[in-house]
Amino acid sequence: MAVRVLMLSWEYPPRVVGGLARAVCGLSRALVARGVEVTVLTLGEAGSPFREEDRGVEVIRVRNGFPSSPDLIPTIAHFNFDLIQAAVPLMETGFDLIHAHDWLVAYAARTLKHGYRLPLVATLHATEHGRNQGLHTPLQRYIHDMEWTLTYEAWRVILCSEAMREEASRLFHLPGDKTLVLPNGIEPDEVAVPEGEDLAAFRRAHAAPDQPMILAMGRLVPEKGFHVLLDAFRLILERTPKAKLVLAGEGPQRKALEEQAERLGIAQHVYFKGFATDPVRNRLLHVADVAVFPSLYEPFGIVALEAMSVGLPVVAARSGGLAEVVEHGETGFLVPPGDAGALADALVPLLISPGLREHLGRKGQERARTRFGWVRVAERTLEAYHRILEERRQVRWLSLLDGVRPRDRRADGGAGLEVLPSRYTGDGTLAPATPAPAPGAAAQGGRAGRAARPGHTSPGPASAS
Repeated sequence: MAVRVLMLSWEYPPRVVGGLARAVCGLSRALVARGVEVTVLTLGEAGSPFREEDRGVEVIRVRNGFPSSPDLIPTIAHFNFDLIQAAVPLMETGFDLIHAHDWLVAYAARTLKHGYRLPLVATLHATEHGRNQGLHTPLQRYIHDMEWTLTYEAWRVILCSEAMREEASRLFHLPGDKTLVLPNGIEPDEVAVPEGEDLAAFRRAHAAPDQPMILAMGRLVPEKGFHVLLDAFRLILERTPKAKLVLAGEGPQRKALEEQAERLGIAQHVYFKGFATDPVRNRLLHVADVAVFPSLYEPFGIVALEAMSVGLPVVAARSGGLAEVVEHGETGFLVPPGDAGALADALVPLLISPGLREHLGRKGQERARTRFGWVRVAERTLEAYHRILEERRQVRWLSLLDGVRPRDRRADGGAGLEVLPSRYTGDGTLAPATPAPAPGAAAQGGRAGRAARPGHTSPGPASAS
């Protein structure tokens, strides 16, 4: 029987804010190709249908964009209420588990988990602490708490890189057997351009034929390190005066970056492209000479993978998941985060050597297509689903009021788990049961639990079921 999964995500194409939308879309489509039945509940975009089928994925959108509000928290709360309302009638068809992506859907995920006693899988694509290099405001601390709650409630927490696993384990006190590293993926058709496309004309609109073109893409926010790139580009122009930098992306830092380019005297060599739709992104990838990703914080870096998949050599900061995607000296170059001089030194040889570009680009393309295909990622995700469902069959899900024995309960309170006569060892096998717990006791710790943070109390016995 096919596994049925309810995906919760705050973005899904055509609503694309960052890499999360493409990751959820790519995974969902690949899971469907493996026989999984996937329903995605997400936020709508103006002009997008409220319900559609996307290559076998059932997509249901709950509203068109967030309502205009200066306060993010009530806005997110309303979105989660909408998700729950949309999910309730769907639950009658029977899902096997819930897969939630990031903190913006945490409340709905937790509510549906307990309401329908379904295992919850959480993928954490980034952390608020990492994005801001700490928690400096009440809003940042609130988001961090929501991330903590999501990881606490999850049966498994999926991270996109080993760097993210280390970060999440440290921030949220996750036991090692509760986390799983599954990278994001890429498929060649996602970055293809139509046959007959006049790429030469497209390139001429961005750079002259004799101008080596550097492409940078991403949301214009401080953690992407584009301010470091502009400092590096000033140094590059001293050695390769004809170089052109195309910066594709939109975000709150755009004005500051444009002003920085003016101050540095490089504005005429920098093209602020703005947000690039998927077709425009694909054309840019096919006409650029080199791609650069100077991120100060990058959990994975799916855009770098997209660049590699079309044979574009990559220079990236050695931050987070980028260091696991790019092999230094083999498929591209890695430099220390925030080091403009090192970034310039890595880019200049690629700008002046077509042979080096071709060699690194070919190696990068091979790595991207063999190591990071969505088919492989979906296979490993499905294996994780099956393990979770097998573990779920070994436990009885109890709804308990604090201090009330199961036989005395009158209403649902905090959820707990009572272990049946076998236990999961963590290596795919079931071992003989440990001595039965005392009457009324619930399973504690292990995969489901973890110690509460200092100053916080646990939500209840094994409530992270």
